[in-house]
Amino acid sequence: MNPRRAHGVTSPLVRDLGVPVKGVCWARLHPGKTAAGRDSLLASMSQNNGGLFVIDIDLETGHCTQFQVHDGARSTFAAASFRSLLTGILYIVSGWDGHLHRFDTTRSERGLEDLGRIYDTPGDIAPLGISEGPDGILWIGTYPGASLTKFNPATSGFTHFGRCDETDNYLYPLAGDDSSLAGIVKFGRQHLLVIDPKTGEHREVGPSVTDPTDKAQFLKFFKGTDRRLYLDSHAGKFRVDGMNLTPVDELPAPLPGIHATYKHAYQAPAEMPGGWTAHFLDDNINGTGTPRNVLLVNRDPLVPSRRLLLDWVGSGSNLHVFDIGPGGDIFGTSYMPNRLFRAKPDGREIADLGEHTFAGGEAYSLATLDGKVYLGSYPESRLSVYDPTKPVHFGTGPNDNPRDLGRLDAIGFRPNVLLTTPDGRLWMGSSPDYGLYGGPFAWFDPKTGAKRSHRHVVANLSPASGLYLPELKQILLGLSIEPGTGMPVKKNLLNGAFSFWDPAKDELVWSGDLGLDNLADITSLAPAGGGYVYALIGRGDHILTAGAPEIRPRLALIDPAKRTVVASAWLPEDFGPLSWHGYFSLRVGPGGVVYGVTGYCVFRIGPGTCDLKRVWQLDQPKKRPGTVWLTASSTNVIDVVGPIIGHQFYFATGWRLRTLTLP
Repeated sequence: MNPRRAHGVTSPLVRDLGVPVKGVCWARLHPGKTAAGRDSLLASMSQNNGGLFVIDIDLETGHCTQFQVHDGARSTFAAASFRSLLTGILYIVSGWDGHLHRFDTTRSERGLEDLGRIYDTPGDIAPLGISEGPDGILWIGTYPGASLTKFNPATSGFTHFGRCDETDNYLYPLAGDDSSLAGIVKFGRQHLLVIDPKTGEHREVGPSVTDPTDKAQFLKFFKGTDRRLYLDSHAGKFRVDGMNLTPVDELPAPLPGIHATYKHAYQAPAEMPGGWTAHFLDDNINGTGTPRNVLLVNRDPLVPSRRLLLDWVGSGSNLHVFDIGPGGDIFGTSYMPNRLFRAKPDGREIADLGEHTFAGGEAYSLATLDGKVYLGSYPESRLSVYDPTKPVHFGTGPNDNPRDLGRLDAIGFRPNVLLTTPDGRLWMGSSPDYGLYGGPFAWFDPKTGAKRSHRHVVANLSPASGLYLPELKQILLGLSIEPGTGMPVKKNLLNGAFSFWDPAKDELVWSGDLGLDNLADITSLAPAGGGYVYALIGRGDHILTAGAPEIRPRLALIDPAKRTVVASAWLPEDFGPLSWHGYFSLRVGPGGVVYGVTGYCVFRIGPGTCDLKRVWQLDQPKKRPGTVWLTASSTNVIDVVGPIIGHQFYFATGWRLRTLTLP
């Protein structure tokens, strides 16, 4: 483990309890043919432990020959993949390292080849779209730089055309068979670019989406069955003709299997040469889960369909949130796929309970109410519920368990806050949808199904933490400057805020900074005894990469009744950065003593003070100037902060559920 024995710190016992989830995400089927013309079915899958992989599926038995990526620590997600219509070669662009990979069934002995980084800007870490032109040239768009790269398979050479938009960060290119090239830009102001494939020169054409909340505005960009590019929009129908946009009366159907960028379906031809189509049957919400059942259907109705059971092997999915739940067990979820797990505190039993929501990303928050576990998940801040006393059968009906309860509003996307009040209601606070500012605060009554959402607590800020205050019968909210994904922070809005909310009147009581200057995001709140509250204040990577200046984390002791700060202290620099986002990083231990956690340190807070005592410390990597902190699941970093049960502090390092014995 290599913990640091400095400042009088001992080395408490750390145990690995197990790997609760071994699912995959971005799972895509890629039908095609071999060099000999035989039907061929490949699939690309992503995972955290070991990275992405490709499987070559035996169409008779379902047996999978598995090909692992070379650098599994970095090339984890196959965010975009495409099987060439010309050669049958499968191409994958990986996040979070921005590399292009190739798998050729005729040269399977080479495995999954790494062709190198697609763009030389370190910030472009997530390729989003990949498209093939009639000449076999590949076009790749990336996040967060909205950049365009050309790859020539004949020479294995990259041509980088750079950033295509000065504000937005997402670019999804498509190449038409008439040599037209265009790309849709998302998410702040969606618009279409036409691109000169020889020079990379580009310009905006056609309508744009100026208000993401106006559902009447839309852009649907796709490749049609005539293999040309089309735009369907609120302002009309258009065809891309070189560097121009031509109005048309009718639109062809999207070309099957070619990714229509508004659907995110990155699959090659939908039909194999022998007339077979392949579909995942089960457990595959948005390409996530443990998809093992494939249905083969032939266009000839006299040829019977077949089912295949795939035998691919997963290694582990990162955990994202977990806490103590009904019966004293630990309940939590994993990260893409968003699967629910249950674990005994001693680790003797860990069970993957499967899907709990249609939100395939990850749960951000968890609360227990009336013996049931409620979870808020990304995307769409969907609420779900699980009753541990009933059999598992996921769905949306009243008898399903877990049950997806849907959204509380149309704005929330990342539900950072989920808490309960004595009247039996759940309260959810979220950051907003892509392209928006200001996250909502909403409530839900499980007994009646009633709900209500407030668009803003404070304009342009988003709830990041919350705590019910029984003495005041109010909710204390910590607010963040976090915008919707893909949006830069507002340069004139760099301070978070504290807010007091009256749940009975359902209204804001007061909001402000409590006299703390240079206030960052209030990422975690915990009761300190005597009516006081501890607040952990800092900025995670997701805020820094959105353009916010870095602010050192600090702790504050608050008197909510007087709305004053009793004491505050900056965290020592060698405590390390906050764990990814810092949420839930304050935890109450034995005797009401509050502990704090960063990515590399556990510390105890002296009751009634801001005196900090280091309990456990790990060496941390050096931070290069101009970069932000990024956790690395292959190290011993604390990625997820869990509960304290007795003297055991539970946390996750990547896909591993772990426990630390507190002194």
